[in-house]
Formats: sequence, C-alpha cells, structure tokens
Amino acid sequence: MRVIRGKYKGRHIPTPTGFKARPTTDFAKEGLFNILENVYVDFDEAPTALDLFAGTGSIGLELASRGCSKVVSVEKDFKHWQFLARVQKELLAKEWLPLKGDVFKYVRACKERYDIIFADPPYALDNLKDIPDAALPLLAEGGLLILEHGSAYDFSAHPRFVNHRNYGSVNFSFFQ
Repeated sequence: MRVIRGKYKGRHIPTPTGFKARPTTDFAKEGLFNILENVYVDFDEAPTALDLFAGTGSIGLELASRGCSKVVSVEKDFKHWQFLARVQKELLAKEWLPLKGDVFKYVRACKERYDIIFADPPYALDNLKDIPDAALPLLAEGGLLILEHGSAYDFSAHPRFVNHRNYGSVNFSFFQ
C-alpha cells in the first residue's frame, strides 16, 4: 500500500502476507480523492473522518495524510487492527486512531459526528445494503458518506444518494 499525497506522501507500507483484506486499488483511490478534493471536501478546513471496515488502513491513512484533524478507523479483524496500530505508531500519526471493533456496534454506540465517512465492507457482506442507513446518522451537517461496493449494488434510489463513480471493479456511492 502507498500513500498518494499529503504529509505521508510516498510512504510504501507493505501489508503482511496472508491478509484477508481487499485493499482499494491505487487507480480507484486516486480517482476517489480527485473527486473528494475537487467537488466535496476542503482538506484545508481539517475535517474529521470515520473509516469503517478499515482493512489495510489505506483510505484512513490517506485521509490523515491529506489533512483530516481526526480519523477513526474501525476494524474487526485482530491481525488487521494490529497492523493498523503498528503503522500508526511507526508514522507517529496522532490524528489517526485505529480501533478494534465491530462496525455495526460502533455506529450504534457512537455519539460523534464526522465530516467524511468512508465504508469499504466485504463485497459479500450480507447486510451491505444496510450500511448507508446505519452510518448516515453519524454524518455531520454538510458531510459526505462514501460506500465502496461491487457492481451488484445500486444505491441510486436511496433518498440521500448524490453520486456514483466506477473504477473498474470498484464502485463508490456518495450520500449526503
């Protein structure tokens, strides 16, 4: 995994062998952040972010690198969380907080609001379609939820859906 831009730019962080996570491709990540920076987010305003189903931490770290004042990355798998915590410590990334926990329990219990919420669940997750409604209550006014998903899902009928982008096999649906 590599960090594309910001204060951690150019860092290559090898993920451990045997990782079950499916990292967002560099092509899709670059496309996503181009849209965020040019349309939706002013990173100079130090937004806060929530990274759900953090996996390798690629998106959470990129958000921290680009100027988010606080990024909370939630990951259930212990080995993945351990990796995130190690990388956070090595980079001295004080704005990035990897948490070990179940995403659905976290969003039910969380009282904070975030300017950006990014969710990258396993594409085969049974209740993937429920993620927008579960995460949107944590969105700050004017904030943005981005859901990464496979092509089998279409969220365009959701009342808070605003955009969809496709990068190969990677799909992003945007909600406000």
